[in-house]
Amino acid sequence: MAEAVILSTVLKIGVALGNKAVQQANSQFQKFITQLTELQGRMGRIRSELRLMHGFLCRVDIRNLKNQNYGIWVQELRMLAHKIEDIVDEYLYLVGHKHDTGWGTYLKKGFKQPNVMLSLNRIAKEAEVNLAYLFQAKDRWVTVVDGGNSSDSSYIVERSQHLASISRSLVEEDLVGVDKSREKLEKMLVGDDLERCVIALHGMGGLGKTALAANVYKKEREKFECHAWVSISQTYSIKDVLKYLITELYKGRNSTPANMDHMDTKDLQDELKSFLDDKKYLIVLDDVWDPEAVNDLFRALVQNQKSSRVLVTTRIDGVAHHALQDRRITLEALSRDHSWELFCKMGFSRDTNHKCPIELEELAQEIVSKCKGIPLAIVAVGRLLFVRDKTREEFKRIHDQLEWELVNNPSMEHVRNILYLSYVYLPTHLKSCFLYCSLFPEDYLFRRKKLARLWTAEGFIEERGANTLEEVAEGYMKELLHRNMIQLVERNLFGRIKKFRMHDILRELAVDLCQNDCFGVPYEEEKCGGYLEKDGRRLVIHNLKKDIEQSISSLHQLRSITALDNSMPSFTLLPLLSEKSRYMTVLELVGLPIEKIPYAIGDLFNLRHLSLRNSKVKMVPESIEKLSNLLTLDLYNSDVHKLPRGIVKLKKIRHLFAQKIIDPSARVLLWSSGVSVSKGLGNLTNLQTLQALVAEDESVRQLGELRQLRSLRLCNVKRIYCECLCNSLVQMQFLSFLDVIASDGNEVLRLNALPSKVQKLYLRGQLDKETFKALGQNLYELGLNLSQLIEDPLPSLSWLTNLAELFFFYGTSSEGGELPHCIIGRGKMVQLIRETGPENHTSAVN
Repeated sequence: MAEAVILSTVLKIGVALGNKAVQQANSQFQKFITQLTELQGRMGRIRSELRLMHGFLCRVDIRNLKNQNYGIWVQELRMLAHKIEDIVDEYLYLVGHKHDTGWGTYLKKGFKQPNVMLSLNRIAKEAEVNLAYLFQAKDRWVTVVDGGNSSDSSYIVERSQHLASISRSLVEEDLVGVDKSREKLEKMLVGDDLERCVIALHGMGGLGKTALAANVYKKEREKFECHAWVSISQTYSIKDVLKYLITELYKGRNSTPANMDHMDTKDLQDELKSFLDDKKYLIVLDDVWDPEAVNDLFRALVQNQKSSRVLVTTRIDGVAHHALQDRRITLEALSRDHSWELFCKMGFSRDTNHKCPIELEELAQEIVSKCKGIPLAIVAVGRLLFVRDKTREEFKRIHDQLEWELVNNPSMEHVRNILYLSYVYLPTHLKSCFLYCSLFPEDYLFRRKKLARLWTAEGFIEERGANTLEEVAEGYMKELLHRNMIQLVERNLFGRIKKFRMHDILRELAVDLCQNDCFGVPYEEEKCGGYLEKDGRRLVIHNLKKDIEQSISSLHQLRSITALDNSMPSFTLLPLLSEKSRYMTVLELVGLPIEKIPYAIGDLFNLRHLSLRNSKVKMVPESIEKLSNLLTLDLYNSDVHKLPRGIVKLKKIRHLFAQKIIDPSARVLLWSSGVSVSKGLGNLTNLQTLQALVAEDESVRQLGELRQLRSLRLCNVKRIYCECLCNSLVQMQFLSFLDVIASDGNEVLRLNALPSKVQKLYLRGQLDKETFKALGQNLYELGLNLSQLIEDPLPSLSWLTNLAELFFFYGTSSEGGELPHCIIGRGKMVQLIRETGPENHTSAVN
């Protein structure tokens, strides 16, 4: 969707026109202040126009998606937004690099100082003119239905009702795998509770919520004095819904209320209340998107002690929470057996008793598995195959192009519509995040912390009050989860999202949107035919056998590259990108055998994320100091032991990973190492993650300046540092993870003061018993390694009421005595593990 592209451009212009950038530009281009002022003025006017266009696109009605002229106009607007982004990047690049390198560099390359500014001005003027032309072209050629017009909102209700009618048309025998949910729903509807009861059917689009609700509604509605079914949309009109409900409830009676078209909302609510006041009623609110819609209608649905029921179907957690916990039914994807049963009912005729021919069964099973248990998709694919020849060749063809069929086949349009609505109704700030996830392979496992860093670097995350960008990103993930756009895989010890994945069918639709919008491209060599000609700002490489320059045509347009194939050719990758993709924002090159970072990396002025995790890099060039926008530098498990002095100039950096694993078994004290930062560490005041730092006298003292730290791993800690270290640690009010490794087995760690919010603490080396007195009540996880304690430490830990996991690593007790398997701390059971492997040592490295 173009609104996401435009929002990104608006935000970037905001950076260019920010006080800091303007002051820097004014000081560096004093002799060309007229041209500079003109350029900045143009960017400001373009930003205003784009903000208005963004607002227009956000409220435009989804009916326009079928309008060919509207589609062409949006495509032209998107292309222009990308060109404007190029201008802003060029401006920021020049402003930043004049300061870093001096104009001598540019003069040697054939640039002339005034010509650069004049050229940018000319291009910006052209963009401004084109933007005005697009506005005029829209008025001349594009007839747009405005979703903000409340008089038209009934269309959306009608459209939602049409989609729902397809689901309601399924007969009972078509409902497979829902017996338990149906039985539970029937009991809730006819229970003895006199209170008006709200029941919620909840789950992602396509799971059969409407079909199940309709099936039970048809059977149970006659047990109520009156009943009605209404489909709600995100752009619903409360007046239209109330009028529809009244009309439905009055069916079979002499007449509906007079002058209903002239009633205001309060009059309609009063009319509905009066009618329902003494009746046992059943009302179904189908496909509700907004919790406020339920609130609006509940004002008219009276509490009358008549065993009335309100059934709500929804994809949104916030809507489902209008029902009590024991009144919510969450539908899940069908099991493999139920998926197969439903497919056979749809795909094979009664004449064959819905049996699949033996010779087709293997292919058919693979086709069904691609539907991932979504009944809507299974039914559509089954019906598609029902009219096809029952030959192995035909089934093989459908199997190989099922993704194409989903996106393009007219017979599967209702599947696209139902799933596509979930995307259309996403807020703009979530659309880019959702599309980004679709660039990764099927069943790819996303980790919260890593994805938050990537989203932040891509510019998808907007500031919200005092929350960090990473916390806002986590909020975005929760929103997507609550909207059933992603599938939760695992929560961490504190109940936060840890891992999730996308549903494959939603991903296929999103990939198509990505490519249509030039948002990004997933590169799979076998699907791309070995060469990619499609334009896109982002590239995620699933597999690649040839050199990237031979496979990708638009390297100069790229802003982001993620490599998932650690066997791809990488010898020339970084030099090539440094030369041809100078506006690169994200380089996620994990696992590639890259040995050298080119000095030219410093020319990537916009670079915000650089990950060379698990690479063979031995040295970071001094030019790294020019990456003033860098937010994440990930050198985890590379061969880098020391960072250049200029690293402390990267004042925006938030996450620095530089731990090297020495002994994967973690059976020795010095199982990993870190990097040293000799001077200026205290300048990095935005750091949230620092793993792992070699403790030295100067760096330990300056740690106290890093008050935004959330995660810290220190190695080479000596007893003489402990007092100063404690003084620094207590300054870190947000620190939640701390790992301290002694310099050798003879050093004693005496940490008598620790931050109160630490939740995970690992101490490796001899411990002074005073350390236990510094542990705070927020501690959930504690690991002790080679601590050589003489006394049993468990009594000293029993007062930690929140402690949930306690790890004793190799040789904790110097006397070798047996330790109990668990301890009780004020009634709370604590899991205790006598010995653990390296997976627990690296739990915070992600």
